[in-house]
Amino acid sequence: MLPATVLSYPVAQDAVGQLGVADLLLGVFLTAGAALLPDADHPNGTIAHTLGPITHSACTLISRISGGHRGATHSFAFVVAAFYGTWAGQHWLGRWFTLGLVFFLLSLAVRALHLCPPGNSFKAWGPIVVMSSAGTFAIDQWIDGNPAWLPFAVGLGALAHVLGDCLTDRGCRLFWPIGIRISFPIIDRTGNKVETWIMSPMFTLGALAFLWYTITQS
Repeated sequence: MLPATVLSYPVAQDAVGQLGVADLLLGVFLTAGAALLPDADHPNGTIAHTLGPITHSACTLISRISGGHRGATHSFAFVVAAFYGTWAGQHWLGRWFTLGLVFFLLSLAVRALHLCPPGNSFKAWGPIVVMSSAGTFAIDQWIDGNPAWLPFAVGLGALAHVLGDCLTDRGCRLFWPIGIRISFPIIDRTGNKVETWIMSPMFTLGALAFLWYTITQS
């Protein structure tokens, strides 16, 4: 998720104009949150327990509609839908849609980055609500209007997740509804020790180095 944000920075600049440091920092966190979106088809996954019974019920419904885990939401079609859905929401529903989406993505990022207590009880998702609400309020003060880069952050996060799952034995149906699964098995499963102790730290250092370069060159 982090490398996707960093490597796509020049493309996003060309598409939406000059990005400030605040935009880039926020984009990294929201992309991290959006990287959990494909797992909305997993009733027992991280996203399902982010906001308690609300997200659990939603994920259960999505799982039934999409054909179970690693079905429709783990495809290029979902990535495109996430991108254009965000763009349409911003243009047709305006600022309240943007702030609502920011709150939800921040909630996912807080959960994904383990910034809240573990578990599925209110003790876990209560702090998520508090931190995400505070973050959304701050963002409302820092960034005006509907940032044009937000659809890119959502699309990139979803794409990073889908491609990452293709590195496991099970793979993904990238061209859903076609049933062919694409798999390049490099890791046993997502979240294993290679990903946790090698890949993620490398990507994080790369993102921090890029942020340093951006700030010093501003």
